[in-house]
Amino acid sequence: MQAPSQAITRSTMPLIQLNPSMKFAFLLILLSLAAQGLTQDASAAENRPNILFIIADDQSPFDLKVYNPDSTLQTPHLDALAAGGMVFDAAHHMGAWTGGVCTPSRHMVMSGRTLWHIPNKPGRVNNPHITNPVLVPPDLAAFTLPAVFNRGGYDTVRTCKNGNSFEAANKLFAVRSDKTRRGGTDETGSAWHAEQVLDYLKEREASKDADPFLIYFGFSHPHDVRDGKPELLAKYGAVNHTDKSVLPPADSRQPPLPPNYLPGHPFDNTHMTVRDEVNVSGVWNKRDPRTIRNELGREFACSENIDIQIGRVLEKLEAMGELDNTYIFYTADHGMAIGRHGLQGKQNLYEHTWRVPFIAKGPGIPSNSHVTGNIYLLDVLPTLCDLAGIDSPPTTEGTSFKPLLEGNSDSVRDVLYGVYCGGAKPGMRCVKQGDWKLIKYESSKENLRETQLFNLAENPHEFLQQHHDPNVMAVSGIKPSESQTNLADDPRFAVKLAEMEALLLAEMRRHDDPYRMWNQPDDGLTPPARASDSGTKTRKRPIKAR
Repeated sequence: MQAPSQAITRSTMPLIQLNPSMKFAFLLILLSLAAQGLTQDASAAENRPNILFIIADDQSPFDLKVYNPDSTLQTPHLDALAAGGMVFDAAHHMGAWTGGVCTPSRHMVMSGRTLWHIPNKPGRVNNPHITNPVLVPPDLAAFTLPAVFNRGGYDTVRTCKNGNSFEAANKLFAVRSDKTRRGGTDETGSAWHAEQVLDYLKEREASKDADPFLIYFGFSHPHDVRDGKPELLAKYGAVNHTDKSVLPPADSRQPPLPPNYLPGHPFDNTHMTVRDEVNVSGVWNKRDPRTIRNELGREFACSENIDIQIGRVLEKLEAMGELDNTYIFYTADHGMAIGRHGLQGKQNLYEHTWRVPFIAKGPGIPSNSHVTGNIYLLDVLPTLCDLAGIDSPPTTEGTSFKPLLEGNSDSVRDVLYGVYCGGAKPGMRCVKQGDWKLIKYESSKENLRETQLFNLAENPHEFLQQHHDPNVMAVSGIKPSESQTNLADDPRFAVKLAEMEALLLAEMRRHDDPYRMWNQPDDGLTPPARASDSGTKTRKRPIKAR
């Protein structure tokens, strides 16, 4: 397959706009590749693996049986992938500086860069560092997933939703078929995305194309509007509810309430007015059990259809004799609340939303295995390069988790840092190390300051004191133990709280976070201008690369 005209080859890539250190690093890579005889013809190597990267739009890991055995969601093909491969128990996206969390998440997947070092959509300035070429390279698209694999001799194929993604990178795929498909028919739903992949595979089979492929297989569901196929909606007892004035019908087939269900979040988490929390069709601002169970049924109907479509593609690969040489990854751009903690959307840092499902299967990956992982989605690019024998681009900041896939390690990092500041600033921050997790909330506008400390080994659902309310327990059917609560104000854990506070500050500094929380030193930073202000206003002090 010929690369698209806009895909840039190694020998013609313009370096003029890159900063000097990036130019030098990239030139070293070119020299290394030339020495190996790979610069002009990376496709000379034989038996390179294929890659099928599957990404859902909005899915909590706890929807899936591999993470939650009590889930009623039926996903036999994902279950089979997990049984034949590896499940990551601590895969996360790093966070977001906008309510459209999928935008930075997908930029990080494509570029392998951390949150404060990526652009937003053209013209938007949610990341205050956007005008700093050291932190956000202006030519970043030339170092993204499709560009790198085009130069590496791979056929690059993409189908996904439109919008909220890295358009400059997306257009570099050699074959691209993007449409937002969230309907309840094969033409308007997830089957459409599967058809695009199957069309490519049929053409590949007919032409006897022997190049390795990278397929970015994205879905538009289970993101709302969750208009599932009628037979799947019926299976989960759900209806496409459209009348705000009445509750959806109750049905025993609907999924049970999640264990950490609440009828409302106990405090303003800095962005309770975002669309996902107040204006999702079928839910709006309601959090009653009937509304939540119906919406979970809709979510499950859409998710099972995704599983069905994945099965069709895997069956075709097997018929072509290519399945055994294909690495398969399944994930989502972020998790989702849908009633958990009284929230509906993706604009929070609880585990149901900050974590993502992540399953891998392929050559050499131990079957039926689990790893902690502690990976970010931004680690995908260097890992795929590592598996394909392609050098990661010099702009990459992620870490390859190939050693985990080979069974040689359990985790690639000790600490995980998370951000949400799409609403009031500074917003939310979290840090996780071992069993411990700290979440902080601050809205300078509302004078809001909240701290949460959880031991996830003892309190995996991050139960709050509100979960101990008898009325809540009567509805959820869950009775948390006394220790399963927010421990931030418990004097027995004051030392651990101080330790986690220090760790959070260190991670904020390390990742060029431009904000500080109320009990942190300001480090001489000037708070960034709001996204609604002029795009030329970011910081008054120069930013130094770390």
